[in-house]
Amino acid sequence: MGMTKAFHWFASLAIGVAALSAPAFAKAPDGWSTDLEKAFVQAKAENKPILLEFTGSTWCPQCVIMTKNVFSKKEFVDAAKKKFILVELDIPFGGVTKDETGEDVEDKNTKYVKQYSVNEFPHVILIKPDGKEFTRFFAVDYPKIDLFLKHLDEALVKKDLD
Repeated sequence: MGMTKAFHWFASLAIGVAALSAPAFAKAPDGWSTDLEKAFVQAKAENKPILLEFTGSTWCPQCVIMTKNVFSKKEFVDAAKKKFILVELDIPFGGVTKDETGEDVEDKNTKYVKQYSVNEFPHVILIKPDGKEFTRFFAVDYPKIDLFLKHLDEALVKKDLD
């Protein structure tokens, strides 16, 4: 590998690592809750299902891309909030991120990873207000706002057929 290629490779690696460790995604995007228990109370009160997204803001490139391109966009949030309570649970490995109460985010959210048997990120689970899951999927299968919203609408139609 020539010196120029080596430099470009190293520079792109450094930029990628910096992007993953940037604090911009340390908190959920506007319009998203980080408290699943409160979301269940709200879901019952409003009779709306929950869109539960599991992310790894400090280590998962696909999660960072989905947040940047879909989950943080006002167009997506405004449309999705009409039909869902939006909840993001971040698993920022390394124990360095605290929530507003001072609790370690990784510790708090890892129990939900186990409870819902999540093994790929970013992972989305749609849950009825009564707590019953009705679908789950790998978020990057729908990498654009319009595709993601269409998939959500299709999932709602199937849910109502059950």
